[in-house]
Amino acid sequence: MKRVAILIEDLFDERELIYPYFRLLEEGYKVDLVGTDKDTVYVSKSGLKEKSTHSSKEVLARDYDAVIIPGGFSPDNMRRCPETVEFVREMYKANKLVAAICHGPWMMASACDLKGKKGNILLFNKG
Repeated sequence: MKRVAILIEDLFDERELIYPYFRLLEEGYKVDLVGTDKDTVYVSKSGLKEKSTHSSKEVLARDYDAVIIPGGFSPDNMRRCPETVEFVREMYKANKLVAAICHGPWMMASACDLKGKKGNILLFNKG
């Protein structure tokens, strides 16, 4: 079974987190919500609450096939956690799928080598 991490922090855009989460589950993926802290309730821009299943301190890139970075203002909060940045960096270095929605590339700017990349980046890996 393929495993996907969806990053979560306060001020996430609920559509950009919830829709990929349920679609991936419907397709048979194991999906983890990875925040700075485990079992923590994070609040979306409009007040929706979701709880993380894992902390970025405990996840390893080798255990995942992809990471999704939802937008909203959450990527700005994600970038403040060195372990979250390092997790995304390791996913990128391993040439695994790094997907960013809306403001998600803020995290990619902190974790990935985007030199020479042009246009809107919605789905991206090194290849």
